[in-house]
Parts: sequence; C-alpha cells; structure tokens
Amino acid sequence: MSTPHIIRLTKEFHFEAAHALWNYDGPCRNIHGHSYRLFVTVRGKPVTDEKNPKQGMLIDFSVLKKIVHELIIEPFDHALMINADTPHLDMVKDSGLYGKLTPLPYQPTCENMIRDFALKISRALPQGVELYALRLHETATSYAEWYAEDNPEDTAG
Repeated sequence: MSTPHIIRLTKEFHFEAAHALWNYDGPCRNIHGHSYRLFVTVRGKPVTDEKNPKQGMLIDFSVLKKIVHELIIEPFDHALMINADTPHLDMVKDSGLYGKLTPLPYQPTCENMIRDFALKISRALPQGVELYALRLHETATSYAEWYAEDNPEDTAG
C-alpha cells in the first residue's frame, strides 16, 4: 500500500457514576447513578514507515486506553458529580458520605460532560491523531454525541 487513507478508530469505555442536577425542576435533581458508556473515535493516517513497530496503525489501542483511563475513567468512575456552584457543596463535602466527590465547573449533564471529555482527550492525543467523535450513553437508550466538525473551537491548537 502506498498512500495511507484516513482511518477512524473507535474504542468503547465504561464507568459508573452518580450525579445530581442542582436547581433542576425534575427528578434528576436527586442523587442518582448511571452506567455510562463512552465511545471515543479518533481519525488520522496510519504509520507508513516499515521500520516503525507501529506500522499500519493510526494509534495503538493501548495508548488510547491509557489516555482515556487517566483523564476520564479514573477521575469519574464511582464518583458523585455535582455542580461546584451548588450552595449545598460544603454540606455534601462535610457529610463524609461521599469518598469520591467531584465538583465540576458545570451542571453534570451528559451534554456538558461530553464536551469536557472532548476537550481533555483532544489535547492529550499524539501528533497526527485527532479526536473525531464521542458518544456518551447515560442510559441504554439515551446519549449525547460530540463531533469535531461541529466544534472546531474545542480542538484548535
């Protein structure tokens, strides 16, 4: 094969987390949990150098796994995510009930989480590999999607 074509690779990840939507007008204002599924799709041209041990690969799946585990899975798995602006933050912190409390600078909706994840992942990818899309399932039938082409400001330099 001579010229490499653009390839997209996707890896699926899972994590469990709870959240509460402060000031929300429905039942999700109460602490509840989800089994999140995150699909990370990257794109680029595979390595063509025959002397490179990664020849034919866009990115080693283990490299992508390491990036996502460090930036997303480890901080969010089995965490309670809450909006850092909630007036109840100190009460929740002081309760001692939540060992892995994650105050976020946004309302922890699927839509806000996916953008946060996109920013983190896109900045950590190796040169020549770009984040193409994310899909974050909050339930089996409900998810948010993020695409680089729709959000060029999220992946710029």
